[in-house]
Amino acid sequence: MAAHSTRLRYGAVTQLFHWITAILVLAAYLYGPGGSEQRVYSSAADPARQLHETLGFSVLVLVLLRLLWRTFDATPDNPPMPAWMPLMARLGHGLLYALLLAVPLSAIIGAWLEGHAVTLLGGIYINPLLAQAHDLGVTTAAIHRWLGDAILWVAGAHAAAALFHHFVLKDRVLRSMLPMPPLE
Repeated sequence: MAAHSTRLRYGAVTQLFHWITAILVLAAYLYGPGGSEQRVYSSAADPARQLHETLGFSVLVLVLLRLLWRTFDATPDNPPMPAWMPLMARLGHGLLYALLLAVPLSAIIGAWLEGHAVTLLGGIYINPLLAQAHDLGVTTAAIHRWLGDAILWVAGAHAAAALFHHFVLKDRVLRSMLPMPPLE
């Protein structure tokens, strides 16, 4: 499979970004410690929080790399479909990218405003780069939790649309993002 996308399918690099991002987002959601600030930052929650923060930070880095890659890579042509479908796809993709950036950034900003370092696996600490504003940090952390739920709903709609294309419209939309033999 070619690294770059073609008229018919996404290239290996784009597919790798897509599927690793999906796995990391799901894992970050599942491993989120959740709860009050006291619970999240308790020593008992350290392993889960560090894993969650590492996964979230990885999503942020991966999405930034993916956006950079998108500036150099083509997008496959759409198969024949009603005009509203590509518009909805662009809106959905835009919303997904916005959430993929907003979810980890809201977590980082919320932690820093609360006065906490971002703690990654391997003993890596990213100390607050913002002045402490605890109440604003608590609000930002609440927004982070809401955005974390929202991204799963939007990603679920994205997956449902891909399955609709595959099973109902029987076009190549889903297959263009799957690692499989070339489409003809």
